[in-house]
Amino acid sequence: MAQETSPTCPAADDAALAAGCPVSAGGYDAPPVPLGPDSLTWKYFGQWTGLFQGTWAGSMQNMHPQLGAAVKDHSIFFMERIPRLMRSIYPIGGVVFDGYRAPQTGAEVRDYHIGIKGVDEQGRRYSALNPEVFYWAHATFFKSTLLAAEKFGGGITEADKRQLFSEHITWYRMYGMSMRPVPKSWEEFQEYWDHMCRNVLENNYAAREVMDLSTMPKHPSLQWIPDWLWAQNLKIMQRFLTFMTVALYDPPIRDLMGYTWSPRQQWLHDRLCAGITLVTKFGPKRRLMHPRKRSAMDRATGRIPVDSPLVQTPARNLPPVEYRDSPNFYCPKVG
Repeated sequence: MAQETSPTCPAADDAALAAGCPVSAGGYDAPPVPLGPDSLTWKYFGQWTGLFQGTWAGSMQNMHPQLGAAVKDHSIFFMERIPRLMRSIYPIGGVVFDGYRAPQTGAEVRDYHIGIKGVDEQGRRYSALNPEVFYWAHATFFKSTLLAAEKFGGGITEADKRQLFSEHITWYRMYGMSMRPVPKSWEEFQEYWDHMCRNVLENNYAAREVMDLSTMPKHPSLQWIPDWLWAQNLKIMQRFLTFMTVALYDPPIRDLMGYTWSPRQQWLHDRLCAGITLVTKFGPKRRLMHPRKRSAMDRATGRIPVDSPLVQTPARNLPPVEYRDSPNFYCPKVG
């Protein structure tokens, strides 16, 4: 397989942070070695089947008091849900799949959050670059990888969980954030996750709004769909994604958000996951990969040069025109 070598980066300061330098104080002393195609994270992350976990990941992230407040006060997610979701997958996936450029991609993702801070309705201060808040978002990505392996990948062993935990630390180093909040072991992560679910997360506006699809606007490419048909589509999506999301919630989160779950629902969910697993196993491998992952596989196998341009989101997923010059948005120059 072709190897991608890592560039160097100068020591970080505030100016470098704002400029996207992939090294920041408290994160690491030198650019880390990125994950590669031999990792389990590459195997399970970056599949289109991950969209089945979309409302789970979004609601879990927003349940964090600080993250939820930041989304409520600063994000335009709820006015452009589908484009935002579809374009965000590109840089988020790039932190895993961009090879020697992964630290730079991680720094870009981190720097989108500069200046996102304030005080919530209860008088509590928040910051999107608070290390505990930033790590929580990453923890949901790691947990979603575990769930993808368990639910849509045919199951996962204890040894694989430990390997994925180790890889999630390597993954997190790409952001150049403080490593202070990161659990030191798989056992510590399980304790951390349970503590967050039971004692920290909240049933707040941002989390509830993620779960409510009734006002979700059409994607710009779907404007041809009549409003009445879109409304019916949202009702079907609402039932399906609520079912998938509640299935993935930990029991304390179901209680927190006011949901119930029965043995019959679990049986139905297991059957559905078995069907998705069959598609994952026997379906077209390349078509099931997100484009950022597919191009990474091509670079790793020598199908395309290792320095080929990174795949970016298509123009249909760009933010509204009035937001495209904001440093808080991923907005590549695309045709």
